[in-house]
Amino acid sequence: MKLWGGRFEKQSSKEIDDFHSSISFDCRLYKEDILGSIAHAEMLGNQGIIPKNQAKLLIDELNKILEDIESGNIKFDIQAEDIHMNIEKILIERIGDIGKKLHTGRSRNDQVALDIRLYLKNQIQIIFDKLIRLESTLIDLSTQNLDTIMPGYTHMQKAQPTTLAHHLMAYFQMFKRDITRIKDCYNRMDEMPLGAGALAATTYPLDRNFVAQKLGFKKITDNSIDSVSDRDFVIEFTAWASITMMHLSRFCEEMIIWSTDEFKFIEIDDSFSTGSSIMPQKKNPDMAELIRGKTGRVYGNLIALLTTMKSLPLAYNKDMQEDKESLFDTVDTIKKCIDVFTDMLKTTKINKDRLLDGAKGGFTNSTDAADYLVKKGVPFRDAHKIIGKLVLYCIKNDLDLYKLTLEEYKNFSPYFEQDIYQHINLHQCVSQREVYGGPAPEQVKISIQNGIKFLEDIKL
Repeated sequence: MKLWGGRFEKQSSKEIDDFHSSISFDCRLYKEDILGSIAHAEMLGNQGIIPKNQAKLLIDELNKILEDIESGNIKFDIQAEDIHMNIEKILIERIGDIGKKLHTGRSRNDQVALDIRLYLKNQIQIIFDKLIRLESTLIDLSTQNLDTIMPGYTHMQKAQPTTLAHHLMAYFQMFKRDITRIKDCYNRMDEMPLGAGALAATTYPLDRNFVAQKLGFKKITDNSIDSVSDRDFVIEFTAWASITMMHLSRFCEEMIIWSTDEFKFIEIDDSFSTGSSIMPQKKNPDMAELIRGKTGRVYGNLIALLTTMKSLPLAYNKDMQEDKESLFDTVDTIKKCIDVFTDMLKTTKINKDRLLDGAKGGFTNSTDAADYLVKKGVPFRDAHKIIGKLVLYCIKNDLDLYKLTLEEYKNFSPYFEQDIYQHINLHQCVSQREVYGGPAPEQVKISIQNGIKFLEDIKL
């Protein structure tokens, strides 16, 4: 008979048990479930709801069950449906009727809400540390490439010269926002729901604040109905993961492009590449492609959660059991992706000469040539038109701005002088962009220092 089976005359079928059970995936919540039960039992004893010696017996046996699970000495039973009922069933088998008192003053509804919050708080701390490691890697690579000139792009067309450090620090800013977002997510979920019961709390004199303090929550939830029906924190985490995966995917896309024979800006290490079963020359960026692909998987989990929750009436509904597989998969996926990406980035070879050659093509210094004329007194729109005609002339004659003679320059404007060649030098183009946030090495150094301070100061 089920622990909840007193009202029923018939047993459920094996098919229904298989369909209804969640132990196959929520078993990973065993530690959170036991820790929550230990805190609940201690509170029951403190409040005189059960005798203190019985509370101690419950706590001692729960600790033993935790040890046995982690030692691989316990096999969960599908008939017990979920991790909560499995642990309670084992407890009752071991200590008898006293084990039946553990569930006093609580429901599986507030119990699972507690377990998921405890689980996700722990996982966010792990993910947070992984993001800090990724950001530190970007800081290191940027510091090493302050003067590494490369082409910047818009519309996948060469646009203006920049530096690799400046480009990498753009991704630093993306992941910085991800760090602050996950911190906000953590703070919002840091509320303890146990004591809400099924939806309307309980008549027992529970000390919810004691349980919250014991389990490391900053506060208790404010409404018992919302406590058991809320999965915003799961959705918010998965939304956060989707944004972060999007950032990883964009970076991977660039690494994939940059590693092609057409670009050769970088070479991804052999340990993060694969070959072809038919083409012996191939070196494929499969890890970067997999991260890019797994981004869609995380997006799918977010949509699944939103769709599950979109029309559920208050309070708890069995539909909400479907939150866990999407959540667990998202947690597992993003942890692996951050680790693989960070290690791949750290071992990637940067072809500085190729990056510089890339910046020399595509007339990336055209804006600087226009700015040269503006500084000579030519209105910007006129300067823009003059340089546009110069570029067209170069294209038709297979030239670039470096190869034009001063006489050819003067054919387009009398304002050109010998110093034009200095102004269109790529290093000069970059170093003159001293606006805060720009690519000039001194500005990127400031950005790096700000980044280092951010990593030192940020805490969950």
